[in-house]
Amino acid sequence: MNHKHPPNHHPAGARADAATQTVEDVTRKNVQAMRQLEEAALARRTTADRVASVIARFCGSMTFVVLHVIFFTAWIGYNALPAFKPFDPYPFTFLTLVVSLEAIFLSTFILISQNYDMRISERRNQLDLQINLLSEQENTLMLQMLDRIAKKVGAHVADDGQIQALEEATRPEALVEQIEESYTPPPSDKGN
Repeated sequence: MNHKHPPNHHPAGARADAATQTVEDVTRKNVQAMRQLEEAALARRTTADRVASVIARFCGSMTFVVLHVIFFTAWIGYNALPAFKPFDPYPFTFLTLVVSLEAIFLSTFILISQNYDMRISERRNQLDLQINLLSEQENTLMLQMLDRIAKKVGAHVADDGQIQALEEATRPEALVEQIEESYTPPPSDKGN
C-alpha cells in the first residue's frame, strides 16, 4: 500500500536521515553550492575575459616556454649560421621587435585575466563579509535569548561584563576604525 504524505509532513525515516547528517555531508553541500556559483560566474564571462584567460593560462605553461626555446633557437640558428642567407642578421633587430610586441600583448592579456580574477575575488570577499556579519548578528541574538532564558530560570550572569559586551550588536565601522588605528604608525619624536 502506497501512502502519500502531505507536503509539509516528513516521514520518520526522512527526519532521521536529516538528523544523522554528518559534517562531511554538510560541507559537501557547501562545496557544491560554491562550485555552482563559480560555474555561473564563469558562464557570465565576456568573450574578452575568456580569450584573455585562455592566453594567460597558455603563457603560464611549460609548453609556452618550450615553444619559445625552439622558436628562438631556430631563428638565431638560421640567421647566425653561414649556410643560410640571414633575413635578420646579428644583432637580430627584427627578433627584438617581435619579442617586444609579444611582451606588450601578453602583458595586456595577463592584466585582463588578473582583473577578472580580482573582480571574482572581490565578490567572494563581499560574500564572506556578508556571511560573517550575518553569523555575528545571529550569535548576538542567541546570546540575548540565552540571557533572557537565564534570567527566567534564575541564573543571573549580569555581573559578567564580557557577556554584556558580546550581546551588543557588532558595528563594522568601529572595527574598521580599530584596524586602521592599529596600522597607523605612532608619531615619531624626531624633533627631540
